[in-house]
Amino acid sequence: MNFAAQLFYSSYLSERLERLYSPRPALKDSEENDPFWQRDELRLGPSQPGGPSKCSPVSNGTVCRRSTLIEPERLKDFGEEELLNGDVRVLGTKVVVEGPEIMLMEPPKTRRISEFRVVPRPLVEYLRFEDISAAAFRIQTGIQKTPCTYSRLSKQYGMEIYLKKEHLHYTGSVKERGVLYLLTSLSQAQQRKGVIVASDCNFSMAAAHHGVELKIPVFVIMPSCCSSPRLRIYRDYGAMVISYGSTSHDSQNHARHLATENGYLYLEEDESAVYLAGLGTVGMEIYEQVSKLDAVVVPSAGQYGLLVGTAAAIKHLNSQILVIGIEPEGFPLLLQSLKTDGPIKDMHSNPNKKLYGDLMERSLGVNTFHLAKELVDKVISISEEDSLVAMLRFQEFERSTVDTEGAMGLAAILAGQLPELRGKKVAVVVSSANMELELVRQCVDRALVLDDRVSKFSVQLGEWPGDMAKLLDVLSREDVRLLDVCHRRQSEKSDLFKAKVECVVETRDKTQSAQLRKTLSERYPSICWLDR
Repeated sequence: MNFAAQLFYSSYLSERLERLYSPRPALKDSEENDPFWQRDELRLGPSQPGGPSKCSPVSNGTVCRRSTLIEPERLKDFGEEELLNGDVRVLGTKVVVEGPEIMLMEPPKTRRISEFRVVPRPLVEYLRFEDISAAAFRIQTGIQKTPCTYSRLSKQYGMEIYLKKEHLHYTGSVKERGVLYLLTSLSQAQQRKGVIVASDCNFSMAAAHHGVELKIPVFVIMPSCCSSPRLRIYRDYGAMVISYGSTSHDSQNHARHLATENGYLYLEEDESAVYLAGLGTVGMEIYEQVSKLDAVVVPSAGQYGLLVGTAAAIKHLNSQILVIGIEPEGFPLLLQSLKTDGPIKDMHSNPNKKLYGDLMERSLGVNTFHLAKELVDKVISISEEDSLVAMLRFQEFERSTVDTEGAMGLAAILAGQLPELRGKKVAVVVSSANMELELVRQCVDRALVLDDRVSKFSVQLGEWPGDMAKLLDVLSREDVRLLDVCHRRQSEKSDLFKAKVECVVETRDKTQSAQLRKTLSERYPSICWLDR
């Protein structure tokens, strides 16, 4: 194309564009007063024969741009040329001279939300196996992998018993797993600020030890009734110990007050997913250490997190493995909650606080309850006497000292409450071994009496020379150990010229104890065996 033709074409195009984008004429008064639904913009096609066609924001269900209104008749001279109207490319048009008037379609009927089918979203699991695996990876450098060994009691009770010895941790408790993962999950700002715990329990000991190891300031608020050896343990870990109040409630309230004022994080044993995931690593190790496992017995005296965490790991790896929880008979919180189909907040019972810790302050959370209801196959309660005898069995056969909470799993087997496990492979979690020496001695003495190993009797002897020697000779021939003897010459119930002798003896087992009772009853008809 030569220069003259280009100049003519450009002038022609400029004139057409000027006509195209010329402003619209003002509306008449009648048009301004007309309702919007009667205006011509809402009609498709010209309102009068030969009249111009107009476009509105909505035409026959389609949306048009209102910023620039282009009449179709002004595009007839462009033919096949390209014209951009916003982002619309028009390739060809023709003028509609006359046509039937087409009204807009009625808008579709609005449907209510209730008419749609609502598909419920799957609930997010509170404790996932992925969380437990992450916890196992995080704490592997700070927590030792405890052994799960074959027990010498297996043949005696007709099953393969494997003891998961969690009491071998540095602080003697399984709670180190959950506490360590909880501390490592804190933000750096919170770790620099410090944490505060209250009361003397396994959770506080684990927080004191691992907090100091992670360079986190740890403050422990203790009641004044706490013994000096226990306070020394916390100080040896490196925590700052503060004695306040006469009860654990006083120390806990003071700890919360200090945490609020100074910005510390108050830690207490709860049902947080992080804490439960740390405890659930026990189940992963058991499944790895014992092949072809049939059942896992877990104590749950105030440690429901250990039960549900272990159950979550075991059931994910093999849903056929039974998970059994053990509770003390004096505080069957989970067992009663399962019967009522809801967590019980207030449990009116009086467990032995020396043996089972501060169980009166424990509560069962909603999430923990639902996890236990879904994952735990069976929950049983055991008596205090069975726990003491189980402690004795640990000392005799396993050469280890555990507390009553740690012995509850084995106590359920010794008491014969799990007959369905005979001939099967069973793992028993030994959760803790924190008990003062004086209390351990009292528990062992009581367990010997409950196991018919220590007997106490009284017998009347004459005051003739040699009567006492004859009694001691009988005991010597029966090969029993004389622990204590009391000789009373005057007694209101004894006959004249007679003396009352009380003896405490120890036998090897129940068989020897029965034989001793038979021999003494034949020799001394007036013998009286005292109650246990």
